[in-house]
Amino acid sequence: MLIDHWPLAGLRVTTPRLELRLPNDEELAALADLAADGVHAPDRMPFTVPWSDAPGPRRARSVVQYHCWLRRCDWTPDDWSLNLAVFRDGRPVGTQELSGRDFGVLGVVGSGSWLGLRHQGQGVGTEMRAAILHLAFAGLGAREAVTAAFEDNARSRGVSRRLGYAPDGVCRVVSRGRPATLRRLRLARADCGRTPTSR
Repeated sequence: MLIDHWPLAGLRVTTPRLELRLPNDEELAALADLAADGVHAPDRMPFTVPWSDAPGPRRARSVVQYHCWLRRCDWTPDDWSLNLAVFRDGRPVGTQELSGRDFGVLGVVGSGSWLGLRHQGQGVGTEMRAAILHLAFAGLGAREAVTAAFEDNARSRGVSRRLGYAPDGVCRVVSRGRPATLRRLRLARADCGRTPTSR
């Protein structure tokens, strides 16, 4: 069985509404279809790598390539990325990634995610990030979690704020050929789940 050689195949992270795990091939196809239908408004770009600007079929193919092949094939203990599909009522609604570079030394994880348009605005983004943070802190013993969001991505920054992240500076990047500002955020294990008013 695959799980004997690749234990991550058996990993499940569950919440009251969601299950996060690696998808099988049919579920990956459904996830690609979801991405092809859109993950954000055309006038926005929430990602530092603008993969979602591609036409629907190319966007779907990129999900398959990234999720199924690239992220699994380049895994090492020193540089890894766990890209889990997020399921609600048995159907994929998006992905939640957890990554670590020099994790054994630094104990720091990063995260990234996307949700299909029709699943946004329902609290799913907060629930799936909370789930992956639980895996990072309680399961893997991470010390800190970091993330970043563009200034105009209020939803992503709202998720981070609700989960207790603190501002950690800014950096300037290029987005769609123009300068843009990313707001970095950092969360210590002791602060996970705290609201801003409890700091």
